[in-house]
Amino acid sequence: MTGRVVIVGAGACGGTVAVMLRTIGFEGSLTLVGDEALAPYERPPLSKAALTGDDAPPPSTIHHEDRLAELGVDFVGGAPAVAIDRVAREVELKGGRRVGYDRLVLATGARPRPLPVPGGDSALMLRTVADAHALRDALAPGTRVGIIGGGFIGLEVAASAVSRGCDVTVVELAPSVMGRVVPRELAGAMAARHGAAGVRLRCGVGVDRIEAAGDRWRVVLDDGASVACDVVLAGVGALPNTDLAQAAGLAIDNGIATDATLATSDPTIFAAGDCCSFPHPLYGGQRLRLEAWRNALDQAEAVAHNVLGAVEPYARVPWFWTDQYELSLYMAGLPQAASREVLRERTDGVVLRLGLDDSGRLVSASALAEGTVAVKDLRLAERLIAARAHPERGELADPGISLKGLLSA
Repeated sequence: MTGRVVIVGAGACGGTVAVMLRTIGFEGSLTLVGDEALAPYERPPLSKAALTGDDAPPPSTIHHEDRLAELGVDFVGGAPAVAIDRVAREVELKGGRRVGYDRLVLATGARPRPLPVPGGDSALMLRTVADAHALRDALAPGTRVGIIGGGFIGLEVAASAVSRGCDVTVVELAPSVMGRVVPRELAGAMAARHGAAGVRLRCGVGVDRIEAAGDRWRVVLDDGASVACDVVLAGVGALPNTDLAQAAGLAIDNGIATDATLATSDPTIFAAGDCCSFPHPLYGGQRLRLEAWRNALDQAEAVAHNVLGAVEPYARVPWFWTDQYELSLYMAGLPQAASREVLRERTDGVVLRLGLDDSGRLVSASALAEGTVAVKDLRLAERLIAARAHPERGELADPGISLKGLLSA
């Protein structure tokens, strides 16, 4: 296929769309537009390795500019898209340049949710390499760090800060950390690990305001208590970047709304990654928006094929993970879709939590363990979820019966 494809958003998702298009044979004009001047890089290390090393590491680039040039990708960095002209089929960039398209892919990602309290704009946020460098510079031994939000980002930063000798307090409005997405027992085990490392967890309490206290800060909680801090980080979720799409008249529904093929309400425009919501066929067509590295790459591959004319519904199993201390938490599928759970206790002590819906279909699997020892089983469970398998509960619970064997049952 020839023609013109423009990709707005040069993160892992957008960069992978560009490379995939060339890989599967697209020979036309291909332009990749990014807000940052940097070539596409990995974001997961920003809360971990970027904060903990002796020296600030360079960004973990996944598609170097030389590689993009070799593939004939016109990478336009540091030039945010400011408007889409759907009639002329042009994208306008900051500075006035206009780039024509026959197919447009929006991979605009998400941005940190602001902390909606007085003084909330004094809190640092973490999304870009520049954010990570600013936070890293602040994490000296003995620094008092207040983290607002006990989700993946907040807890990953807490683990990194403790490893650098900081005094860390995490404030979470919900009754427990990671409570919205992670099975209660696994969230509790990770919370205990943070406690053992010296992190103070304040759950079930909100932030009333952040006040300046000399050259430091005081986080005042809604129960009247306060936390004295040298550094405050807000990790209270993310908002999809939909302004460009909304101004162009595209449908918005918890992100840029797409159909099952990741096409928007304009059939010449597609969306992928953190910015979009889509109906998932494995979960009854429920509209999901997934803020996950794996999803961004999976959707990038899918959207590249559909831009070139395939009409394939996106049905990959959601996959999430977080590394904190020596522990890794992996989840396949959606634990909240399960109505009951089967425990599979391996001989090495690793416990897989396998979620079934009311019909007995496997819809989720999760495990907390050191390193990657649980990944193989989680990958097999992922394949069972994708196959809409209804395994017997006794077979699921028996570690003597291989999950691989259940795939062919």
